[in-house]
Amino acid sequence: MQPGQIILFRFPQTDLDIGKLRPAVLLSKVPGPYEDWLICMISSQVRRYTTDFDELVEEDDSDFVTSGLKAPSVVRIGRLAVVDNSVLLGAIGTLSSERLARIKARLAKWLIEEPIR
Repeated sequence: MQPGQIILFRFPQTDLDIGKLRPAVLLSKVPGPYEDWLICMISSQVRRYTTDFDELVEEDDSDFVTSGLKAPSVVRIGRLAVVDNSVLLGAIGTLSSERLARIKARLAKWLIEEPIR
C-alpha cells in the first residue's frame, strides 16, 4: 500500500453503522509501529462537491483511467478515517502525485485556517 492508491473499504456512516463498500484514497501511513492509514472517502455523488475544498475526478482528467473509478467522482476531503491495513480490501487504482499533493494541501489548509465556531 502507498499514498495515492484508491482502495476499497467499508466506510462507516457518521452514526457508526457499518457502511457500504466504497472507494477511498490512501493519504498517509500513520506514524508508529502499527499499519494504520489515514484515508479519505470518494463518492460518485458529484453534486455533494464542495467548491475549493473537495477534489473532482472527471473522465477528461489525465489520471481518471489509472484511478480505477468507474464514474466521475468527488474526493470528500472532510470524510476521513484512520483504519488498520487489514480492513482495506485491495487497491483499484492510483491518483496522480499532483492530485494527491493538492488534496493534502487542502486538508492541511482547512485544519490550520478553519475558525472555531
